[in-house]
Amino acid sequence: MSAPALIHPTAQVDPQAVLGPGTRVDAFAVVGADVRIGTGCRLHAHSVVEGPTTMGEGNRVFPFACLGMEPQDLKYAGERTTLVIGDRNVFRENVTVHRGTSGGGGETRIGSDNLLMAGTHVAHDCVVGDRIIFANGATLAGHVTVGDGATIGAFTGVHQFCRIGRHAYIGGYTVVTQDAPPFLLTVGGRDAATHGVNVIGLERKNFGAESIQSLRAAYRTLFRSGLTLEESTRRVRAEMGGQPDVMELVEFMAASKRGVIR
Repeated sequence: MSAPALIHPTAQVDPQAVLGPGTRVDAFAVVGADVRIGTGCRLHAHSVVEGPTTMGEGNRVFPFACLGMEPQDLKYAGERTTLVIGDRNVFRENVTVHRGTSGGGGETRIGSDNLLMAGTHVAHDCVVGDRIIFANGATLAGHVTVGDGATIGAFTGVHQFCRIGRHAYIGGYTVVTQDAPPFLLTVGGRDAATHGVNVIGLERKNFGAESIQSLRAAYRTLFRSGLTLEESTRRVRAEMGGQPDVMELVEFMAASKRGVIR
């Protein structure tokens, strides 16, 4: 039989909250109404989880992190919106993740196995995938999408409605005002630019040599050939259309509404 939730006497847990077996709520932590927390989670001292929020298994919430607070949006009028969190995420000190807004679909979503280092902020209606690293002070404005396996560098700011592609690496202090393509290195302030394929990151994630070489060839055509985006995309489709990762890069760029950092 699983151990019941362990709640410190000084913690404040709303009677309507549901805590899974083995979950631990430490001193002075706060769990609001309409919060459902899965098995084996830990809310460290002084952490706060407000609802409506659903959290999966094995998550850790460190001191002074605040999850599920109402969005920082002047159009928000108290309507019911939610935060949905997957499994095995780590929310370090002073992380803030806000619920959605009705105008953005009503839901903020965090996947599984993510590390949000101290001071990270995820705003309303963001969709964050799996196995993503947010370094200290990384900030997502509202409606941002982050693909699986991406890394967001320290003190990077991402403009609302931007997309970060899968396995992208965004360097520290970068200002992202357009979509950051998958598999690439993107670095810079307001003049952010791509700087080739995220080779080391892809190798660590067991991408094959052939895939990496194809991405490097596609990058040279798409970003450094001097061709227009339409011309370079047409050439890459013709020459490397059978390579799935290359096609993901091409389709990501084709689907952009804000433009792509090049």
